[in-house]
Amino acid sequence: MKKAVFNWSGGKDSALALQKIIQENEYEVISLLTTFSKETLKSSMHNISLDILTKQAESIGIPLYTVFFAKELNNYDEKMREAVDHFKQQNVAHFIFGDIHLFDVKTYRESKLNPLGIEVLEPLWGKTSEEIMEDLLRSGIKTKIIITQADKLDSSFIGKDLDADLVRLFPSDIDICGEEGEYHTLAYEGGPFKKKVEFLISEANKISHEFKLDDGELKTFEYWQAEVTCIHNL
Repeated sequence: MKKAVFNWSGGKDSALALQKIIQENEYEVISLLTTFSKETLKSSMHNISLDILTKQAESIGIPLYTVFFAKELNNYDEKMREAVDHFKQQNVAHFIFGDIHLFDVKTYRESKLNPLGIEVLEPLWGKTSEEIMEDLLRSGIKTKIIITQADKLDSSFIGKDLDADLVRLFPSDIDICGEEGEYHTLAYEGGPFKKKVEFLISEANKISHEFKLDDGELKTFEYWQAEVTCIHNL
């Protein structure tokens, strides 16, 4: 089997893609890899804490490799090169991601990793969001919504399990899988997990982030974000 590293977000698409990789039995996933903010110790994309991601990795049975970025991501290339060098010493030539259809994201990953001798694998690539959602709902993977874009999904969606009933409540103008950033999830049971990952959602806070658009314009987006606490099993 070819050795690979799985780039783990902690959410639904990662869980579904990892389950697919495990079932196909072509690659040996020797490690999960998650990127974190050095300041908050939370994951870059889903804002999940290190202790919860560690619990996910323990439940899955694959070790977690952590990469810590500075606030402005000005050390991104350096840190990813260090990670690649670490895994190439273990004969890894493939990094796996759970992207669906954002071509610019896939192209960016390839532009950074291919020159370092790493092939990017996307097991969910090419399916529509509707097909991915059908696969997810059939998979047995359980996830909760932990972040929503405030103008797309209100705070009532925070902490809800992503199931067929909830999906039917989504507005028609959003991507059903949240591929445009409408929502993010935390996976906690089923699929690649051997036991349930226990956590507590205590409240939802409204936060804002400023992003620079392709034309250089700065735009502020508001989000509802869950306060998630890991429950440590005794």
